[in-house]
Amino acid sequence: QDNRISIWSSGDLGNAGLNGEYHGEPRLLCDIQHNGDVMDMQFLDQERIVAASSTGTVTIFRHHQNNQTLSASHRWEKAHYHVDQDTSCGGAACTGVVCNNPEIVTVGEDGRINLFRADQKDAVRTIDNADSSTLHAVTFLRTTEILTVNSIGQLKIWDLRQQRNEPSQIFSLAGDRVPLHCVDRHPNQQHIVATGGQDGMLSIWDIRQGTMPVSLLNAHEAEMWEVHFHPSNPDHLFTCSEDGSLWHWDTSTNVSEKPSFLHQGGRSTAYLSHSTINQSVVSAWLSNDPTKDRMEITNLIPNQTLSVNSLDVLGPCLVYGTDAEAIYVNRQLFA
Repeated sequence: QDNRISIWSSGDLGNAGLNGEYHGEPRLLCDIQHNGDVMDMQFLDQERIVAASSTGTVTIFRHHQNNQTLSASHRWEKAHYHVDQDTSCGGAACTGVVCNNPEIVTVGEDGRINLFRADQKDAVRTIDNADSSTLHAVTFLRTTEILTVNSIGQLKIWDLRQQRNEPSQIFSLAGDRVPLHCVDRHPNQQHIVATGGQDGMLSIWDIRQGTMPVSLLNAHEAEMWEVHFHPSNPDHLFTCSEDGSLWHWDTSTNVSEKPSFLHQGGRSTAYLSHSTINQSVVSAWLSNDPTKDRMEITNLIPNQTLSVNSLDVLGPCLVYGTDAEAIYVNRQLFA
């Protein structure tokens, strides 16, 4: 009932022990009340955080580092709604938010897409009937293009320069209509996209060709809640699931030469491919010859049974949150 957004200091890397285990205590720097469930949030810049609420409201919170407080600096009330914005119960959950300062894009259960600017009171652009089903997640493809995933297994590209309210491209999982919950774009090769959904499968798409995934990888045994390419080392990808697992997918080419850096062996996976790509340079993610594929997959939390709801990764650090009401920080990702 009582929800909060909190800023933590996870301490100083200098405190790591000999085996890399971390000794400093995490400290709660500040927190603030949040109306509704926090469905998604993202930093807009060094001091501002955008949060998506189950009430349909989108809020920018400012972290004042001089006195360690949080304040709500801007709020778009009921940016997402079912019937109309004015009825008291009209809000529809805002399911996803993505920022490219000063622009903020939100999607929701109402199938709406909003484009906001941090310094403007009203939405810059709203696509009211962008989707007839729930939009679960959104990411920027380029500065003017976004990608959404929905609850009937479709991936859609929207060009924000176009005034039309239709997607410029639609991709879909063949015939299955499995709801897609999460999406991430490869940080260097913007045509490579990863999605995950209700069946736990990891799908890799090449949006330059075809309307189906390039490959489908058996992954989790329940819903996949989040997928992330490592921002500076995108041969590494991370997925987490309702089944309590968090998988590290490693496609770096020298995978067979190096010792496995995690000893709780995950299970390896069949690689199914739908297409042939004749290019001299091809990302490991688009490789279509399983014999050349040396993908190493490790379950980073083998004995966990509760859902892993969210993850993020930066440098050697992996952060994830679970239904155990705990946040975990792994600082030794590539030890």
